[in-house]
Amino acid sequence: MVSSTGGNYLRYLDRLQPLALLVMRLALGAVMVGHGYQKVFGGLHHHVQFVTSLGLPAWTAYLSAFTEFFGGLLVLIGLFTRIAAFAICIDLSVAIAKVHFHNGLMGNGGYEFPLALAALAFGLTFLGAGPIAFDHIRAPGGGKLK
Repeated sequence: MVSSTGGNYLRYLDRLQPLALLVMRLALGAVMVGHGYQKVFGGLHHHVQFVTSLGLPAWTAYLSAFTEFFGGLLVLIGLFTRIAAFAICIDLSVAIAKVHFHNGLMGNGGYEFPLALAALAFGLTFLGAGPIAFDHIRAPGGGKLK
């Protein structure tokens, strides 16, 4: 049983959910843009070589670099957030499986950081961008069922 004052605090926190979605978007978008920028504008050739050394086709390196950079930009501004977050979640899942998993959860090269980012992307895929985003202007209501 929740007291009436405890319930009021929880309702107050519910009203801050748009801010929480904004913080999630900004954190994920900033990190992804930073990682993608390095690949797209400075080391695309090296990224392609690295990805092919993992046994993946070369075209997936281009896909991952552009997903990180442009997907990160879309998440950052809150435009087509669900699609971009889903693509980022797939990108990070492949990175965990192919690069980080053998290093363990924590430590040098571990998968704790990409896992945290993938969890943010997973959440945004299902929750959407929230009302503080271009998605809300583009499609008010964010596709919620009424």
